[in-house]
Amino acid sequence: GYWLDCVLIQYFMADKVAIVTDTTACIPQEMVEKHGIELVPVLFIFGGESYRDGIDMSTAEFYARLRQAKKLPTTSGSLPTPYLEAYRKASQRAASILCITIPAKLSGMYNSAQLAVEMAKEALPNVTIEVLDCGTAAAGQGLVVLEAAKAAALGKGLTEVIGITRSVMQRVNLLATLDTLNYLVKGGRVPKAAALASSLLQIKPIFTVEDGEAHPVTNARTMPGAMKRILKILGQKVVEGQPLHAAVMHADALDRAKELENEISQRFDCAELFITEFTPVMGVHTGPGVIGVAFYSGD
Repeated sequence: GYWLDCVLIQYFMADKVAIVTDTTACIPQEMVEKHGIELVPVLFIFGGESYRDGIDMSTAEFYARLRQAKKLPTTSGSLPTPYLEAYRKASQRAASILCITIPAKLSGMYNSAQLAVEMAKEALPNVTIEVLDCGTAAAGQGLVVLEAAKAAALGKGLTEVIGITRSVMQRVNLLATLDTLNYLVKGGRVPKAAALASSLLQIKPIFTVEDGEAHPVTNARTMPGAMKRILKILGQKVVEGQPLHAAVMHADALDRAKELENEISQRFDCAELFITEFTPVMGVHTGPGVIGVAFYSGD
């Protein structure tokens, strides 16, 4: 009986793929639960204490503290152990695991996820684990992960789930604007001279993430101007006659996020549209007030 049970369990799990990602993907908690996504919390260090993103400190609380902070928080180099833990949990319900991470160029998470695969060879010998660098970030990563999770829920095999995931990765766009350059300067990511020039001009830079790297796209003078720009670029990139999938993300700027969501839902045929909070892991560098959208066209 026991042997047969084992065989049956293996058989029924054989075509099930579990999806693992980390909290930088900006997926709302209810969607994480609904789609059975295994989430690895990223750590950040605030005033000498370390916090697990979304567990020990909510995103809203993080930005409230960031506004008051004299000393900026840091993100702790991600370790392989939390990934191994997530693989272990996922392996209880699936024979294959697809782990989707933020680009290796932006963070050490891809490497940690890969190291955990090596560790899993001994700990979970019967499980196939693949790690994908999604090439995009924040809610862009979230949209990629959600599509992978939907494919997995339909009972598709690992190869097919990876194919669908890659197809979304190739189409996904991300546009976001910063409210201030102060945090990038404090974090040493922008030379002071550049920040000085743009604070005199009150520039709102708009950036994208392509090929795993952040690139400036254009600038606006005001926040409403930046949001108009974002909508204009979105309109140019949307494929006519194909449904739009979009996630509006914000760092403690819910009212603006609602405005942007409203504009998008009125102008475009949306198959999927939701608001989500901008991950503290990136918020550490950008500061509060970020507003943006990740999107792709087609099914």
